[in-house]
Amino acid sequence: MSISLSSLILLPIWISMAQIQQGGPDEKEKTTALKDLLSRIDLDELMKKDEPPLDFPDTLEGFEYAFNEKGQLRHIKTGEPFVFNYREDLHRWNQKRYEALGEIITKYVYELLEKDCNLKKISIPVDATESEPKSFIFMSEDALTNPQKLMVLIHGSGVVRAGQWARRLIINEDLDSGTQIPFIKRAMDEGYGVIVLNPNENYIEVEKPKIHVPSSSDSSDEPAEKRERKDKVSKETKKRRDFYEKYRNPQREKEMMQLYIRENGSPEEHAVYVWDHFIAQSAAENVFFVAHSYGGLAFVELMIQREADVKSKVTAVALTDSVHNVWHQEAGKTIREWMRENCCNWVSSSEPLDTSVESMLPDCPRVSAGTDRHELTSWKSFPSIFKFFTEASEAKTSSLKPALTRRSHRIKHEELRNIVGENIKTSFYPTPG
Repeated sequence: MSISLSSLILLPIWISMAQIQQGGPDEKEKTTALKDLLSRIDLDELMKKDEPPLDFPDTLEGFEYAFNEKGQLRHIKTGEPFVFNYREDLHRWNQKRYEALGEIITKYVYELLEKDCNLKKISIPVDATESEPKSFIFMSEDALTNPQKLMVLIHGSGVVRAGQWARRLIINEDLDSGTQIPFIKRAMDEGYGVIVLNPNENYIEVEKPKIHVPSSSDSSDEPAEKRERKDKVSKETKKRRDFYEKYRNPQREKEMMQLYIRENGSPEEHAVYVWDHFIAQSAAENVFFVAHSYGGLAFVELMIQREADVKSKVTAVALTDSVHNVWHQEAGKTIREWMRENCCNWVSSSEPLDTSVESMLPDCPRVSAGTDRHELTSWKSFPSIFKFFTEASEAKTSSLKPALTRRSHRIKHEELRNIVGENIKTSFYPTPG
């Protein structure tokens, strides 16, 4: 009969419990303590005591990975894709390794935005002091001065940062499907200014300061005997806590605290802030949004708070598997009507790209993104989104033409009447010769 490793580890505790079951009050107290210990031990966590150190490289080269000419992440020596289960039966360690690689990927994409896409990194809040927490967005050189078109990109929630749609796609598929770079490059080729939002960069993390708690011995008013008893209890409690911690978290990580960024403490706040300080100030006659997943919810919240301004500047909005809900967000009738006319949501579906998909909500048309994978919806709908923007821009221009034409006809008619009037006047009152 085979015995599992966890059983071998816990066997001495079970034997001890059996031996002291028949004891007196002191033994029962020990039983209670052992039961408490068992309740706190997670067998998966118990295995952590043998895991390797959580020390990972801070560069792609250190991980022995690089992106090839197709934008795929590959092992430098073997040419193989990224392997998540690098160490068998060490899920936590593998996950920490994956997260460490993800942080490097984030910095790598930032570099691509600046070097390959020629975007500028702009610090926010715009009036931040030297000491306060800050975030940033990316903008093209002409983002605020382009008189024609501006494209604004908003990703979803989670670990993704500016320039990304999905970290998983970047690591397991390629840069094209997982980043916003194809959108940025095509937009710039077609004459758009570009602003890339960073809605998940809401706070910075700093290590928690260690707070000194005075021991009971510091209280000189207490009798010595009472202080000694309290100190003994305190030491026993600390010893027991450290014992539990050895199993619960063998590699103790630093305790961190979050310092939120002023006026950018959530994706919704961030969208409104960037609108007020950048997008609303832009010269573009036509503003276009591409918003994925939670980014769609952030856009709807922006509309709710800045409805008139958004309507006056935004020509069209492409949502990709947006998680917005006009009922829960309490979007009014005028917003819902505007969304029906100016928005389209490419949703995850097994239907071919652009196939109409039924919706239970009275907001905007829904069409298939040509994939049932949520994270792929932006990339798969890429060509349709640019076509949608072009058609929206042309429709807006053509809707203005009749008024301009009528005005030009009126001007010509008035000019003709004046000419005719002058001719008539001349025929009745000939100029002196």
